[in-house]
Amino acid sequence: MDEAHLRELRYFAVVAEEGHVTRAARRLFVSQPAVSKQLRALEGRLGFELFQRTPRGMALSPAGAALLPAVRDVLERWQDGLTAARAASEKRELVVGMQTAIGRGVQGPAVRLFRERMPRWSVSLRLVGWEDPSVGLADGSSDVAFGWLPMPVDGLATHLLATERRFVALPSWHPLTGRAEVPFEELLDEPFLALPEAAGPVRDFWLALDQRGVAPMVLGGVASGPDEVFEGVASGLGVVLLAEGNARLYQRPGVVCRPVAGLPPAELVLAWRAADDRAAVGAFVAAVRETAA
Repeated sequence: MDEAHLRELRYFAVVAEEGHVTRAARRLFVSQPAVSKQLRALEGRLGFELFQRTPRGMALSPAGAALLPAVRDVLERWQDGLTAARAASEKRELVVGMQTAIGRGVQGPAVRLFRERMPRWSVSLRLVGWEDPSVGLADGSSDVAFGWLPMPVDGLATHLLATERRFVALPSWHPLTGRAEVPFEELLDEPFLALPEAAGPVRDFWLALDQRGVAPMVLGGVASGPDEVFEGVASGLGVVLLAEGNARLYQRPGVVCRPVAGLPPAELVLAWRAADDRAAVGAFVAAVRETAA
């Protein structure tokens, strides 16, 4: 039997506590299908059912009830062990997670200031795929992370770096490129390129699902990185929302970006686990705060 993944164990524990996949998905800030997929994968690895599906939700099977205390212990011990191991590591490496170039001029100066104050520590910049909307904070693979709200993990502290208007990227031949500003209502019938489903509420935010009302979202395709996004836009597969700063950073031939009226802005933050009291994390947060100020 293959070993179970930490993400599968974490999803199992949360579903057991909530007794319902939908509520668990909201708590985990991922989509319901993503939670169901992980549970099926875990049950397949183990060779027995963990839950009994009922009209009211999910009830632990006898096997699931027997396994749950051990899973909780594993998750707690893993996080404690990871924190202790990093504190004891001779390498003393701080891992900074990010998704695309979103430092907004703060990242570089903050890293230099951090190195001046913590000369025994190195900094590793880690590019995290869009399928992990926590930017590595949920599984501990990142110590701090630059990302967009909502950040999908409990127990995070954040520092707001930027509040930016949302823009829409359009193919250069699109009629709306002639507008100085595009009302969101005029985009409701357009096909949209989306983040992977595992991105959960971050995916929903960049599709502006909360502002659509009863209008259904037309899916033009799914993209796992910026290159795929802009190739898809230039090819006419769909349009995509992006932050104002990214509209300037990611200019591409065949793509035109325009501000969108009628949408709340995007918020860029530095995030870290609130319970992580290591001096290096505090020093990096302080360096970012001072640089941003």
